[in-house]
Amino acid sequence: MEERKQSRFDFYLLIPYYNNLPGLIRSMSSVQYDSGKYALLIVDDGSKEVLNYTDLTACLPASLAVKIIRLPENQGITKAMNAGLEWLQENNDFRFVARQDCGDICAESRFRQQVCFLDQHPDIDLVGSWCVFKDFSTGSSYRYITPTEHEKIKRGMHFRNIFIHPTVMWRATAAQLAERYPEDFPHAEDYGFFYEILNNGKAAVIPEDLVTCEINPKGISLYFRKEQLKSRGRVVKRYGKNKVLSLMGMIKLWFLMVIPYGMVLQIKKLTYGIKRISVN
Repeated sequence: MEERKQSRFDFYLLIPYYNNLPGLIRSMSSVQYDSGKYALLIVDDGSKEVLNYTDLTACLPASLAVKIIRLPENQGITKAMNAGLEWLQENNDFRFVARQDCGDICAESRFRQQVCFLDQHPDIDLVGSWCVFKDFSTGSSYRYITPTEHEKIKRGMHFRNIFIHPTVMWRATAAQLAERYPEDFPHAEDYGFFYEILNNGKAAVIPEDLVTCEINPKGISLYFRKEQLKSRGRVVKRYGKNKVLSLMGMIKLWFLMVIPYGMVLQIKKLTYGIKRISVN
């Protein structure tokens, strides 16, 4: 209760931005929460057309507190996220940090559920959720289902990143567990960041689809897939606590390196099941 009284906002919603105003508007239009109880922090990663506050007036409540950090040139998501974390560490008017990406859509209850969960579980530092990955151009989608309890999450992290970046919320005090995104894991910086929190604190996953994440064939994750897989291997090597599980995780990553992504996507759809959803 004392933490809540001293904090102006329940959470800051941290969003990296780069030349994607339609995606940003779509994402922000899906956010449902009392506009006086959360704030928006956007890091403009050197967009060609600088993002202005007036660009957001059509999709944001007038009472919502908004901060835009502008980087002078495009430096990549890791530096953009760290710029956001550095700004947040200079402020103490919030309790939690939430993440979202341009183009991704939140379920109406997402933020209420996550804030309530962290309030009810003071021992948990990081909470994520299940999600749906969707190709908005074709309508095909699949669910991303993970373990939900701390010990099973720790085990599962040897094989994949249990936490999909736009689904998470963590305590402001988690900055003591992981101060910034590591810069030596290109395209897997979130994996290292969450692993560091997990190795020093506790985490959980809400077993509901609270976010719809866009599958973008031209996105960074697919374009740099092999480099990302190599970074994931280095993350497991650095943070994995169980040598046997770490070895098994490395073997899995080797197979992913040689299997075409189209085949991987089909395996995911068969494993998790295709789910068609409507998006307003």
